[in-house]
Amino acid sequence: MDTFIITCEHGGNRVPAPYRSLFRGQRTLLNSHRGYDPGSLVMAKALANAFAAPLVTSTVSRLLIDLNRSIGHPKLFSAVTRAASAQTRAQIIEDHYRPHRMQVERLVGQAVARGDRVIHISSHSFTAELDGKVRGTDIGLLYHPGRRGEVELAVRWKETLAALTPELRVRRNYPYAGKADGLTSHLRARFAHSDYVGIELEVNQGIVFAAGRRWTALRCMLIESLRTACAA
Repeated sequence: MDTFIITCEHGGNRVPAPYRSLFRGQRTLLNSHRGYDPGSLVMAKALANAFAAPLVTSTVSRLLIDLNRSIGHPKLFSAVTRAASAQTRAQIIEDHYRPHRMQVERLVGQAVARGDRVIHISSHSFTAELDGKVRGTDIGLLYHPGRRGEVELAVRWKETLAALTPELRVRRNYPYAGKADGLTSHLRARFAHSDYVGIELEVNQGIVFAAGRRWTALRCMLIESLRTACAA
């Protein structure tokens, strides 16, 4: 039996009160794609509702700490928080990083212990243009190419989306490599490929900001296509 778990690591740009002094004058940065993933929380909630799945989210800005990076990764902390004291950074980890990671890992472990296979969808979005380069896709499906279950699901999901909406531009392992450092990589190291399937869903923020019917329709299409891909 498959159990769905939905997460959102970059759902908001909130800065908790104890750390607001670090971000004084940084509102523009916090509101940018570097501060959070616009639309990712809305997408995560829609997926969790559709699949009656546990939902683990964070609305703390990734500029405080990036929940999708491992301890020791050079981008775990932003330039803003790297300037804080070691004690402050350690407190941020304990208050905001570990609780999120531990909750997700606990949910996966409980499902696997029941004999279920976990399908983990981590909801993200990406800026339509980065460093002057336009990213020519609408949806990215990130996975580890060495994990059979992830390959099969990503291929089926892409094929199903193509059948439902041929005009939608969908790419696998774009705009990032699915095997790069992240929460899914952390969980792959702890659970067998037969027990854990981790896919990072990336939605183009241009669609999110355009809002309206296209964004609503896309959420419905992603849910319908994922349901069909899993049934297959």
